[in-house]
Amino acid sequence: MTFNNVLKQFPLILTECAISERLRRLPDIKLHPILFNTPLIYETKGRQRLDEIYFSYLEVANEAKLPILLCSPTWRINKERIKEAGAPSSINRDAISFMKEFKTRYTSGDSKIITGALLAPKNDCYSPEAALERNRAAEFHSWQIDELVEADTEVIIAQTMPAVSESLGMADRLSASGKPYIISFVINRFGKVLDGTSLAEAIDMIDQTTVSPPTGYMVNCVYPTFLHAENQSPVFFNRLIGIQANASSKDHDQLDGSEQLQQDPLPDWGKNMLELHKSYGVKILGGCCGTDHTYLQYLTNYL
Repeated sequence: MTFNNVLKQFPLILTECAISERLRRLPDIKLHPILFNTPLIYETKGRQRLDEIYFSYLEVANEAKLPILLCSPTWRINKERIKEAGAPSSINRDAISFMKEFKTRYTSGDSKIITGALLAPKNDCYSPEAALERNRAAEFHSWQIDELVEADTEVIIAQTMPAVSESLGMADRLSASGKPYIISFVINRFGKVLDGTSLAEAIDMIDQTTVSPPTGYMVNCVYPTFLHAENQSPVFFNRLIGIQANASSKDHDQLDGSEQLQQDPLPDWGKNMLELHKSYGVKILGGCCGTDHTYLQYLTNYL
């Protein structure tokens, strides 16, 4: 079943919560300074820890009999970083192979796993002023997109996008790939992309100027109330299909690099997430900074 078919058939799809943040807090794991968690796919212990975290999310989905979108660890694994790190040029394809093996190993009658692959902005995801302009973005991200397409991932997600300009360039290149794709923005507590563009305007701009618009849009690394759903038009939620929400309602500059887990009460997070699903039809629900499988469990307990 393709990603687009799953999206049409199911009113709710779970997706993963934190991956890298959970890994960096484990005593036997060290993240790569340039490539983050991706090189763990080449290590026995690293593969084991990745497997355990992904499985913790899959287990919740299986118990609830819901599909789940799990993404290969390819966030920010662009050609420039691979060269700087001296990593194998095949690392994106290898990461997708890891996720495909996971899917094969754990697929059963109750499992509906969609495998995705992540893209990221070239520079800091909280610094819109560092974002690439449209044409440069299409050129810069082209190599990694080709790698993800060649490896036959099911859907590509450009995640933690702080500016419309770079998102437009990525959408231009992704629209030519033939793959379903999603643009996922970082927004501030006023419901605006970090470059100051309203989320509704950002979505409309990409939809109107891209040959093949995204399958849908998401937001991630934000608290659910940042969307201000009550102020959005119904048309907006025809295109906003998902959210991976932080556990904390603090601003990004308060969360970035924090050694301590920052978490608002789980029932508050869950109530706000379920409101987005039940009242506004947001289909894909998952977590970001500060979250783990217990957050997905809360959602499925109170559906």
